[in-house]
Amino acid sequence: MARKGLLIEYEYCNGCMSCVVACKQEHQYPVGKGGIQLSEVVTELPGSKLRMDFVPFVTAYCDLCAKRVKDGERPACVKACQAATMFYGTVTQMAKLMEDKPRSCLYAPR
Repeated sequence: MARKGLLIEYEYCNGCMSCVVACKQEHQYPVGKGGIQLSEVVTELPGSKLRMDFVPFVTAYCDLCAKRVKDGERPACVKACQAATMFYGTVTQMAKLMEDKPRSCLYAPR
């Protein structure tokens, strides 16, 4: 069976936290625990400009929604992403998709 992964294109993430909420609801995690967390990264650019990125970060609790995927559904975070910046599929598919998404990261657990 092909290894699966989660691609997050954080360039367009707007920080809405829908992925965080969807994960917590799907797995009924208590406060302070979750399969995905949202990090805010502020970078100083030349000319006194700032760039703010929101980066959904997958934690050790993430199982890529194994039960949902087994039932033919997408992971809860992918389904809930309002900015459509999260993708699920084989690592090969996600790596190919990633080629056109320079500000992205790939999570592919074993």
